[in-house]
Amino acid sequence: MEAAEDFGPWLARQLKNARKSQADLAEELGMTRAAVSAWIVGRSVPRDETIQRIAKALGTDLATIHTRSTDAHVGLPVSWYHRPAHADGGREYGNAAAFAFEADVSILAREATQNSLDARLDPGEPVRVRYTLHELTGEALARFREAIDWEGLLPHYKALTTDNDKQGKVARTIAGGLRDMYQHDRLVLLRVDDYNATGLTGGDYDDGLFAAVVRRQLDSHKQDHGAGGSYGLGKATLWATSRLGLVLINSTLSTPHEGRTERRLIGRLDLPWREVDGREFAGPAWFGRPDPDARSTDVARSWWADDETVEKLHLTRESAAPGTSFLIVGAHDVASLATPIGTVDEDETTEDEDSVHRIHARLVDALGRNFWAAMTGGENHKPHLEASIRTYRNGEVLIAEERVDPAVTQPSRTRALRAFLDGNTVNRLTGPGQVARTTVHVNVPLHGGKARGSVPHEAVLLVTHAEDADGRPNRLVSMRGNRMTVRDSAVGNVPVGTNPFQAILLAGRAAGPDAPGAEAAEEFLRASEPPEHDKWGQTEELRLAYSPSAYRRIAALTTAANSAVRELVAVPRAESRSGGEAKIAGRLKVGGGSVQKTRSAAGTALPELDNVDALIDETGAWSVTVDLRVPASVDPDRPVTPIAKFDVRSGPRPAAPWKELVAVSGCEVVDGALNLQSGSRKAVFRGVTDVSRHPVRAQLTGLVVELRVGKGEQA
Repeated sequence: MEAAEDFGPWLARQLKNARKSQADLAEELGMTRAAVSAWIVGRSVPRDETIQRIAKALGTDLATIHTRSTDAHVGLPVSWYHRPAHADGGREYGNAAAFAFEADVSILAREATQNSLDARLDPGEPVRVRYTLHELTGEALARFREAIDWEGLLPHYKALTTDNDKQGKVARTIAGGLRDMYQHDRLVLLRVDDYNATGLTGGDYDDGLFAAVVRRQLDSHKQDHGAGGSYGLGKATLWATSRLGLVLINSTLSTPHEGRTERRLIGRLDLPWREVDGREFAGPAWFGRPDPDARSTDVARSWWADDETVEKLHLTRESAAPGTSFLIVGAHDVASLATPIGTVDEDETTEDEDSVHRIHARLVDALGRNFWAAMTGGENHKPHLEASIRTYRNGEVLIAEERVDPAVTQPSRTRALRAFLDGNTVNRLTGPGQVARTTVHVNVPLHGGKARGSVPHEAVLLVTHAEDADGRPNRLVSMRGNRMTVRDSAVGNVPVGTNPFQAILLAGRAAGPDAPGAEAAEEFLRASEPPEHDKWGQTEELRLAYSPSAYRRIAALTTAANSAVRELVAVPRAESRSGGEAKIAGRLKVGGGSVQKTRSAAGTALPELDNVDALIDETGAWSVTVDLRVPASVDPDRPVTPIAKFDVRSGPRPAAPWKELVAVSGCEVVDGALNLQSGSRKAVFRGVTDVSRHPVRAQLTGLVVELRVGKGEQA
């Protein structure tokens, strides 16, 4: 149970709410103003008989005064305040910030959970996020509508539905939400709770988290360079996910406000401009107590609710741990129809975007896909996040609480990150289950557009073998401090036949507390993320805070990371082969039989194929780099012609003509043949086959490189 608030601050707030002065109370009690002032400042407390008279003056009972866990309900009923229209006649047909995101619960899960991570209170403990779906029908729906003063809201909703085509997209969405609720007698609530978070601290209008979330747009109020959000747009997904534009909030504060911490309630409604009963309204509305300090008596502010009110509004929190609960009223998911979820209960009668079964499944998928790393811990490292989803219908469990397990949703990646946290990595993969680690260097430019100088940063790259449950293999996932997936991209130019793998790039603070340049990289990468926080690249903030060319450092980081991945997954080079022919190693050979060693013509010495590195490029061509050893017996005046052939199981090998043949070192290319440099004992050339002349797709066979002496003379 919450401790009673000090009597003085509590009494001062009740007088303020009742619009009474200390002198007014003193007159009603037949006491001096000095006595009341002494109670307010805490110099003394009233006697029991005086407390009874105070209760009568405030219109409350003795229990409320003794417990002081809620406000006296005197003259200030909770109601809706709708912002009047602009005096200059301006109109907004919706909150522009909400249009930055689709009404997609996977986007909601990403943005809301990221905000919870950013608000983590104790960094040594995970922030716990719980999503609760609750479908209300019949009497349960009627009770909830009464609790939110639905009759007071209905005229505003009706004003929008009379001509919703003229009002725009928001009005059409609301019209659909009202139609669904009345036709099916059903409403879906989606609550997002977090614990071990700061809560919405600060005053109703002051600079603080409460005002940033509830009162303002484009105010993230996040000063930490490691924060995931930076635009102040993510909170708009809460209202975008509501078909009624309505979100209710209950916050437990980590820092007291007005002497209280628990059950700070407020509601916000985002509607387009509308006209109701001859009055014009600008858009937003707030559900709360009239503010006695406001110039207008209608202005609503947050209030400290009792347990009964919190329960009626479906905002009861499970503990007094700091954090916030957001209740999305009329939740929907425009993308859920395209996402199969398996068997649906027989009771499920609506196969639309509001199906709680579909929304539940998509929340599980989104949390596992975006936050598996934040939910991963090690032997001595607790995870940053714990997440779960549960679903109810009229108070009865429909789907039991399901905790998202990163080891199930992303087994290979989770294994890799855990090995990094526990220090169990290796330099190169030599067996299943291992995790290879290396570093990727990037020079972070200086903040402020300084022309010279940079901060070296060492990001951590992890690679491990992929499992089927991971989804698509051969991917590189990139992240920074809060360990939310920022970028998920394919690794290109991987040698054919490479074992499927998953790779992780940990940059900034995610690379560890001792990583060089971590703070500089954290700030730099945060500036390079768009509002969706789904990639690193050119942004206006990056351009202004650093320089117009700063994004090139990110391109260099990406290139270096992909190259490091290919190096880690490459099979060690085969032993050197002598003779005039070498087979592309097994990792590059898709099909085909054994390769025989080519014999040189009698009396003619040939260079020896030392190594052949090959891959199939994005066009489908074989791209090979060949190292030659040149014995002293080789005549440098006789050209050597490299021939590429497909390695087939039987019959003659089809030729794979070169589209490009380039000398790298120790030789030059003349008319499709190699002229060796006199005195050189090594030569390297690179060739790319002509896809248009392939008799078979490169992916379906192997490749053999042969050497011939002269031009057209068989070796």
